[in-house]
Amino acid sequence: MPADAPTIVATSGGWRRGVRGLLDAGPLLHHAVELSGAAGRARVCHLGTAGGDQRWFTAEAVDAGQRAGFDVAPLHLFPMPSVDDVSEHVLSCDVVWVEGGSVVNLLAVWRAHGLDAVLRRAWEAGVVLAGVSAGSICWFRGGTTDSFGPELRPVTDALGLLPYGNGVHYDSEAGRRPLVHRLVAAGTLPEAHCTDDGVGLVYRGTRLVEAVREVDGAAAAYVVRREDGRAVEERLPTRRLPLA
Repeated sequence: MPADAPTIVATSGGWRRGVRGLLDAGPLLHHAVELSGAAGRARVCHLGTAGGDQRWFTAEAVDAGQRAGFDVAPLHLFPMPSVDDVSEHVLSCDVVWVEGGSVVNLLAVWRAHGLDAVLRRAWEAGVVLAGVSAGSICWFRGGTTDSFGPELRPVTDALGLLPYGNGVHYDSEAGRRPLVHRLVAAGTLPEAHCTDDGVGLVYRGTRLVEAVREVDGAAAAYVVRREDGRAVEERLPTRRLPLA
């Protein structure tokens, strides 16, 4: 059962330290599943491309999904697609969850396999697209990344389903905020939407409708706009999600 409008949940969170395994699904991931409107047990396509499809992590995600009450359906692209029909696999799911890692490598591999076009069709069909870090930036026009090395650099050729820039780990990595400000001020990135760790942004179509968080404290979301050649930052209110 698809969501009632194209939906994206872009986060700096989603998993948490597990109790009976290494991972448990956190409130942000549960919220993405809830937004899908899945009737019965939801099916979540897990994409670990940005980390090279690490099988151990996939196995932990599958186990965590079982404990959380949804089915995780991995799609690996290394060393080859793990399913015969990538489009059918993705469109059969209620949610796509994309892990963190190298957003630059992710984009190159997705495009080589035509997954960029598949994900656009899925989004238009009501499959909720979601993810963390690289799995957040990918839906936007671009953002800040360490894909090229330890020094943060811009990426500006992401999928562009959302016509904004994206800043992740805004409070936990000191270089992220000032680089976002420089890129927006210079016009390298358009208006940028940014998340502290534990915060997610919910979009219906291309409209930001809510900022939510899975942590207590001061974690927040931000919009950074260009005004008179400089970056101006606005802090957004966030709603605390219930514990999963």
